[in-house]
This record gives sequence, C-alpha cells and structure tokens, in this order.
Amino acid sequence: MNYVLVGAAGNVTRPLAETLLAAGHGVTVIGRNEENLKPLTDKGAKAAVGSVEDVAFLTETFRGADAVYTMVPPNFAPQGDWKQWIATVGRGLAEAVTASGVTHVVNLSSIGADLPGGTGPVTGLHHTENAFNALEGVHVLHLRAGYFYHNLLANVGLVKGAGIIGGNNGDADARLLLVHPADIAAAAAEALQSRAFTGHSVHYVVSDVRSNADIAKALGSAIGKPELPWVGFSDEQSLDGMRGAGVPEEIAKNYVEMGAALRNGSMQADFLNNGHQPIGKRKLEDFAPEFAGAFSAS
Repeated sequence: MNYVLVGAAGNVTRPLAETLLAAGHGVTVIGRNEENLKPLTDKGAKAAVGSVEDVAFLTETFRGADAVYTMVPPNFAPQGDWKQWIATVGRGLAEAVTASGVTHVVNLSSIGADLPGGTGPVTGLHHTENAFNALEGVHVLHLRAGYFYHNLLANVGLVKGAGIIGGNNGDADARLLLVHPADIAAAAAEALQSRAFTGHSVHYVVSDVRSNADIAKALGSAIGKPELPWVGFSDEQSLDGMRGAGVPEEIAKNYVEMGAALRNGSMQADFLNNGHQPIGKRKLEDFAPEFAGAFSAS
C-alpha cells in the first residue's frame, strides 16, 4: 500500500510513518522543510516539500495514494482569524482529496469538533470535518483526539516559578480527556492499513480520563512534589498569563475559549454521555516521566 501523510515529522505523524514503513508500505510525508523530514526519509519515506495551503501541490501529492492521513498543522502565527485559517486549510485538504481521486482518508480531529463554535481552534476542525463529510465517494474516518498530554508541558514554568499547576479548564475535580500522540498514531496506522471504515464516521482516541487533581498528583509525584496543587484560573487570569508569556493575542484568546469549553463540559459531553471509553495504552502515570524529564531539562 502507498500512503501520504500530512504533518511532517510531528508527534503523531512521525510514529505513524515509522509504523507504516516497518510494515513494508510506501510512505510519502508532507512538510514545509526537507531537513525536518530527514529522520523519516532516512528510514525510507519519500519527502513532499510544500505548503498545506497549496491545494494544487496537495492534489498532486495525494494522487495515486491508497489512503491519506490528514491534519491541520499547528500555526501559532496566523494572519487574522485562527479558526478561519484552520477551516480554510481543512477545506483545501478536502478539495485536494476529491481532485486527486483518493477514496480513503483518516483525518485527525478533536474532542469538541461536534460543536459549531465556542471551542477555540477546535471550531476550525468542526468546519474541516464538515468539508470532508460533504465529499461523495470518499470514505472518511475522523479521529477525535483528547487533550494531548504534551500540552501539560506548558505548565513546567508555572510549577517551577509558583509551585502550582493549573488552567482555566476547571477546578481540581474537573475531568480531562487525555491522549498520548503515540496512541493516536497507533489508531491511525490500524485504520489506514485495514481501510475497514466506510462512509463518514467518527472514532474517539482517548488514553485516559482523569481529574485535574489526579494530573497534579501524578506529575507532582514524578518531580518529587507529591502535594503539587491544581489551581483553577479564571479566563482573565489565563489570558493575562499567556500575554505575559508572549503568546500572540489571537492564539491566547482561542486557547482561553477552548479552556472555558472544557470547564463547562461541552467539549467532553459527546464522549462522556454516549458510552465512549478510553482506547489508548498510555495512561497518565505513563506520561509522568516525560513531564519529569522536561521539568529537569528546563
């Protein structure tokens, strides 16, 4: 089989590409920088260097693939509305899929993508899902991923400087749907190789469901601070904190909006209220050593 993967050598695409290459498949990886793709091209992948905003480039790169893995790469310096940028890239990916004749797509999405708005950058992924779902004759599986464990690494400075961990996503009792990128890669690899999905469907990829208090305890214990407290911040406090850290205003506002959607439970509701269960192997305690490593290195 021949697969085309969007996402360069990122936290999901890299292990996904490695899994497919190890199974003997042909893999083409799309990225903006050839040097960044070298860890994968050294293992046998082909590099397709170009922009996800270039629909003609995507179309030619997708052509002839048995299936493609799509995602909207991070962009922390968008010109204008971040949600709209994400939605525009998503629509371009869908346009390239139909123009190239590809029939199977595994698309990385997020919890909360079922909602039309109020979820920060995930709103853009809602529109991306809709663009793919409008395609005829294309089988699409949306992998709605939980909150990446690695997002918690942004708290390293807060833990070191203030002795606390927290966010505007709720108090210590609030639950968070967590996922490890390697678990997403495993789910994507299985789906791409089997191509057993039909029509337009959704599959949740969540590794663990834990309270914020559990997160503080597990990460704190890993760094020798077992009493590390979780502090729930207001939206204003979170926005001020990100501004102080130099986060661009558009990005900061969207992250605060996403945190508020987690706090009010709307982002998690479809997963929690409809019988979905974690499928990933990597639990919170498995991630804690990674947090400790980043904490020690900072």
